[in-house]
Amino acid sequence: MTELGPDSWPPVPIRTERLVLRESAAPDRAAFVELFSSPEVGTYVGGARPRDELDRAMPEVPGRRPGLFVVERDGAMIGMVTLDRRGADRRGHVRPEGGEAELGYLFLPDAWGHGYAAEACAAALGWFAAALPGEPVVLSTQTANDRAVRLAAKLGFTEVERFEEYGAEQWFGVREAVPPAG
Repeated sequence: MTELGPDSWPPVPIRTERLVLRESAAPDRAAFVELFSSPEVGTYVGGARPRDELDRAMPEVPGRRPGLFVVERDGAMIGMVTLDRRGADRRGHVRPEGGEAELGYLFLPDAWGHGYAAEACAAALGWFAAALPGEPVVLSTQTANDRAVRLAAKLGFTEVERFEEYGAEQWFGVREAVPPAG
């Protein structure tokens, strides 16, 4: 299976109508701390982490790894989109061996309700489809997170199953890959 790795990462910044998806940089550190310490952001992802703990543990350039895009608007980080391999030991797979690419995203509360998550996720999915043609992408979110379930449908994910994980019912969907032309 093809990995997201040094050969495909980092991509050149991806520009949409309103956003830039790019690799993390040192000036993003404060926004990462804010993102992971926000009670609103943490509602469906295991809760907020203590700000002082994050300040101590966060590297100078957080999130610099294959598959993590910083989402920038007007020169400032407003969120992040990730494409990581889903662990084979977790519930929810569309291939027997697991390891599918899994879409994830977190945005600062001030960025909610403006369509930025849809715009950024669609751009990341477009990049992924070009970089790794034929690969399906999966997404898992708590069923209680109505906004995330609606966004999954808008992005073309279809529900595969529901299951219990992390003490809550999860919605698990797949976005089938478009076969490469030729």
